[in-house]
Amino acid sequence: MLNKIWSRHSKLLRHLLFWGICTTILTFLFAVGLPSYWLALELVLMLLPVHIGYYYTVSAIIIPKFLYRRQFAALAVSFILVCIFFTCCYRLIEIFFADPYLFSQMKPLNPTFKWKKIEGSIPQQFFNGQYMVHALEQTNAIVFGGLLIKFIGMWYDRKQMALNSELNFLRAQIHPHFLFNTLNNLYSLTLNNSPASPGVVLDLSQILRYMLYECNTDYVPLKKDIEIIRHYIGLEQLRYGDRLDLNLNIKGDIHGQQIAPLLMIPLIENAFKHGASEMIEEAWINIVIEVEPSSIKLKVSNSKPLEQHQGNRSHFGKIGLENVKKRLALIYPESHIFSVHDQEDMFAVILHIELFPSLLPSKRKRSNPSHPLPALSATDGNL
Repeated sequence: MLNKIWSRHSKLLRHLLFWGICTTILTFLFAVGLPSYWLALELVLMLLPVHIGYYYTVSAIIIPKFLYRRQFAALAVSFILVCIFFTCCYRLIEIFFADPYLFSQMKPLNPTFKWKKIEGSIPQQFFNGQYMVHALEQTNAIVFGGLLIKFIGMWYDRKQMALNSELNFLRAQIHPHFLFNTLNNLYSLTLNNSPASPGVVLDLSQILRYMLYECNTDYVPLKKDIEIIRHYIGLEQLRYGDRLDLNLNIKGDIHGQQIAPLLMIPLIENAFKHGASEMIEEAWINIVIEVEPSSIKLKVSNSKPLEQHQGNRSHFGKIGLENVKKRLALIYPESHIFSVHDQEDMFAVILHIELFPSLLPSKRKRSNPSHPLPALSATDGNL
C-alpha cells in the first residue's frame, strides 16, 4: 500500500518537475526583448495549458490507444488532428489574451509602439501563415521534448525488464540444477542408513530457504552467501569423507559487503561434480575467498582425472559455469574478470568482482588475514 502511494507521489513529482523546468525555459526565451521576466512568466502561464493539454492528449490517449496496438495509420491521422487543434488553440489564446496583454504592457513604455501582429481583424490574424507556423513550432517543441523523455524512459524500463527476466531465468536454472545434485548426495547416504542423514536434511533445508526466500533480491550480504557455501561444503564432506582433501581459506572482512546471490556456489559445485566425483583417489579441492574493501576474489581449483584432458571443453560447458558467465555479464558488466585455467591434472576458475560504490560498506571493521566462520576452521586453510 505504501509502495503504491509513494509510486504515485513520485510520478506526480516528476511531472511537476518537468513542467516547472519547461516553464522556466520558456520564461527565459520569452524574456528576450521584454522589459521583465515577470511579464514573460505571465505570458508563458497563459499559454502553458495548451502545452499541458497537448502533451497529455498524445502521451495518455493517442500513444496507448494506437501506438501500443500498432495502428500506425490511425496514430498518424489522430496526431495530425490533435496537432492542428492545439495549434489553433495556441493561436486563439495569443489573439484574445496574450498579444493584447503584451501590447497593453508595452504601450505605456513606448507611446509610439506599434505591433503588426495584432493589426487586422481576428480572422486575418488567425489565418496569418507566418504566425500560424510560429504557433505550430511553439506547441510542438514542448510536446516533442516531453515525448522524447517518455520514450527514453520506456526504452530503459523495457531494457530493465528484459534484464530482470533473463536474470530470473538464469537464477531459476540454478535452483533445480543445484537441488538435483544435492538430493543425489542425500539419496546415497540414505541407502547406507547413514546417521548423518538428518544433518544433511538440515543443511539442505537451510540452502533451500536461502534460495527460495532470500535470493529474490539483486544483492545479498556476503556473509550470508558464504554461510550457504559452508552448508553445501558440509554436505559434500559427508559424501566424500577422507577420500577428498578439501581446503578453504577466507581472507578479509566479510561483514558489510554485498554480492549478487548464487554466483559463487555454482563454481564450487562444479569443482565437486566434475573434479572430485570423477576421481577414485587423491582428489583435492582448494577454495580461496579474498575480500578487499572494494573487491571480492574467488579462486576454486580441483584435481582432474588425466583421461578427462582429452575432453577439456566438456568440463567448462556445464550449466552452472555458463550460467555464472551470463549473470556476470548482466550484473557486473565491465567490472569483473572471470578466467578458466584447464591444465592436464588441474582445473581452476578465478572470479574477481569490483564492487559498485553503492555496495561498499559505510563502516568497516579491521580486516583479518583469515576470517574464521562458525563450524569451520579456516585459520589453517583445512576443513
